[in-house]
Amino acid sequence: MSWSKLKQQLESFLCPALYGRVEYRATGYRYLPDKAGICYIAVDKKNILNMSDITTSIRWYQTELEIKNDSDIQIPISNEEIEAVRKNTKGAVPEDRLKVIARNRKISEHAKVLLSAQSSLSKSNFIVVANKFLSISIEESIDSNDILLNILALVDRRVGKKRILNMTEKMKLKHPIVQYFYELRLSTL
Repeated sequence: MSWSKLKQQLESFLCPALYGRVEYRATGYRYLPDKAGICYIAVDKKNILNMSDITTSIRWYQTELEIKNDSDIQIPISNEEIEAVRKNTKGAVPEDRLKVIARNRKISEHAKVLLSAQSSLSKSNFIVVANKFLSISIEESIDSNDILLNILALVDRRVGKKRILNMTEKMKLKHPIVQYFYELRLSTL
């Protein structure tokens, strides 16, 4: 599918409050077919997410340690996860350390997911992911670990007010750019 057709379809799914505020843009190089262009999402005429540039205004992570030390990321720990740690350590660890161990394990898993998700952003991937978004259900897009699928789903008109409000806990575990678009969508309610 051509870029203009794809862009038109994506914009037809934008929620009415974000129409005109959120734009999908791409640049290409006519005489350099081997050089990838830049694909980005703009909000209020400001480039928010450049698919091939790590210097965007949204925080990009370089290492797992950065994610572990970021106080903005809040990882909820369930009792089942604490019990799993207790079982693995055969009860030899004090109760207060169990929570720390469970949180560190969950943060490590979360860090790996974030790093793998942000490393896959490029123009060609945007087109592939956008085509995938148009062919799968909105639930699959929301539940996916793919950053772009999450963003496209959050600005979609098929995601209603009730569903957006019920996603608060789930969004705490997502990449900061997904959280940005979640906050943007919340502001339109």
